Order: sequence, then structure tokens, then C-alpha cells
Amino acid sequence: MIDTRTPTRSRPAVQARGEDTRRRILETALHLFAAQGYEGTGTRQIAEGAGVNLPAIQYYFGNKEGLYRAIIQDIVADTDRHMSPVLARVHAALDAADTPREQLTALLGEMLETFVVLVTSGPHVESRRLIFARAEVEETPGLDILHENGMQRIFNPCLALVSRLHGKPTDDPEMAVRTLALSGQVVIFCNNHKRPVLPGTGLDAESVRLMRLVVREHTEAVCRAASAK
Repeated sequence: MIDTRTPTRSRPAVQARGEDTRRRILETALHLFAAQGYEGTGTRQIAEGAGVNLPAIQYYFGNKEGLYRAIIQDIVADTDRHMSPVLARVHAALDAADTPREQLTALLGEMLETFVVLVTSGPHVESRRLIFARAEVEETPGLDILHENGMQRIFNPCLALVSRLHGKPTDDPEMAVRTLALSGQVVIFCNNHKRPVLPGTGLDAESVRLMRLVVREHTEAVCRAASAK
């Protein structure tokens, strides 16, 4: 009897090809959803752009909504990887009752700087920013996941730091407003930078460095003003 099973040594190659196909579909869909919106993009167009047949999308993602949600999950996973190192230090500082104000202020600045890098750097950053913007306007599938991830990985840790610095509980409305004001100086950089307001403020490395510097300086100035009251 002839053994027709796939040789073990070929399985990694098959898996690699499958992952490459899946990644190609995801990247094509990301750019099309960003440019045309969820409703304006069809699975046939995505398949043609990715160079695959239509059943491949069904095989890997089920349907258009499944594909879109996979893109959202990719963005969430990237946010988690990006924010996790500083979040570990933030949680450790908040767990200790005697963490100095200077350290809390530095961590708040680092949180916001890391947020700047997240929204201005990395692969496909323009399309990811457009996905965020369209998700808010179009209320697309997975919007709740984006909101929850942003709250857990960015807003809530910043709120906890701001509240500790002010000596007030996190459910104090003033603390939420102050945190929104501080994080808003980063959110502005989520806007499309193809037509920058000022020359030289695109998404090159020097511009991102300048954004980080200014955000940290503003944050430290606000914290110093609060402690002087």
C-alpha cells in the first residue's frame, strides 16, 4: 500500500505558504477597507488584490466581517505588544504606596510618548489610522473591541497615574477630564499627515522625535503645575 500522507518535512513549508496567503489577504483588506470603507469594499475585490481565489477568504476568515474583525484583532495585538513594557512598570508603580511623584510623572510621560510612537510609526500606519477614523464614523464591526483595548491599554493606566498624582479617586470626573486633555495631545497625531499643517511635520523619524519631546514637556509641565497648587 502506498503511503499518500504528506511527508513531515514538507509541513512547515505548507504552513508557511498558508500564513503568507493569510497575511497577504489581511494586508490587502486593510488598505482597501481604509481607503474605501467597510461597506464600499467587497471580498471579490480583496481576493483579486491579494492574488488569491475567493474561497481562500472563506477558508481563512469565513466572510467579510470575519476578515475585518481579524484586522481589528491584529491592531489590538500590536497595541498590546507596543504598550506592554511600559504598562508593566506603570502597574508596579501604582501597586506600591510610596512611589515618588517624580517617578509617577515620568511614567505618565512615557505612557504618552509610547502612545505617540504607536500612532505614528510601524507598518501600514496610514491605513491603520484611517481604519480607526472610519470605524468611529461608520460604526463598523469590532469598534467595541478597539474602544475596550484603548481604555485598558492607554486611557485607564493614564487615568490611574493622573489620579494618584492629584490624590483623588479614578471615578472623580475631574480626573477623567484631565486625562482626556493629556491624551488628546497625542490623539491629534492620529490625523492624516499627507498634508501637514506645518512643513516638516510628517511622519519621518525626526518629526516623531519632536512629537514625543513636546508631549513629554507638556505633560511634565501640567504635572508640575498640579503639584504646586
